[in-house]
Amino acid sequence: MTDTLTPPRPVLSATPASRPAARWAVAGGVVAGPLFLVAGLAQGLARDGFDFTRNAISQLALGEWGWVQTVSFLLTGALLTVGAAGLRRALRGGPGGTWGPALVGVFGVSFWTAAAFPADAGAGFPVGAPEATVMSGHGAVHMFGGMIGYLALCAAFVVLARPLAARGPRGWAVASRVVPVAVLAGFLLSAASVLAFTAGAGLGLLWLSAVTARLIGASAGR
Repeated sequence: MTDTLTPPRPVLSATPASRPAARWAVAGGVVAGPLFLVAGLAQGLARDGFDFTRNAISQLALGEWGWVQTVSFLLTGALLTVGAAGLRRALRGGPGGTWGPALVGVFGVSFWTAAAFPADAGAGFPVGAPEATVMSGHGAVHMFGGMIGYLALCAAFVVLARPLAARGPRGWAVASRVVPVAVLAGFLLSAASVLAFTAGAGLGLLWLSAVTARLIGASAGR
């Protein structure tokens, strides 16, 4: 009889809690790019022999203090993959809600690949390295992983243009389709200018931060 007198327990919906959780997760995608670039800039200015006009940020993973850049790769990859999961939750059921986050996740995994397979020495860095770069197996995997990652990122921008157009001014959607062109141009010019490559890669990271912040802000206001 006592069971029949027990008051019913309230059923709590997980929806209100899921939205803040999604926003916190997407925050990983917001901070990942700026954090990676600030860490690279600080290391490049502090490391002997490093020259931004001749050396790529990936080469900072070489030498005595290379572990710092390796940690940066690992941390950035983790933040991006968590951000991709949060973005998926924020866009669930809407345009771009499947492929956009998935492509961002591929971009995040490419940073783990960069940590596991370091770039080759060359252009005088680390100190004592020859000017010419001899491609090694791990260097080739590093380059291939980065190429796949940034192609995925550019594709993600095009896919995410749809929810951007649906949730705010169309200028965001237009920019999200133009930025990949600039990113790819930087990669194509990398043989002639390392700075062009760094600028293109940095633009991609910063635009991802802006897009994720914009989408989670629009989602919170719905």
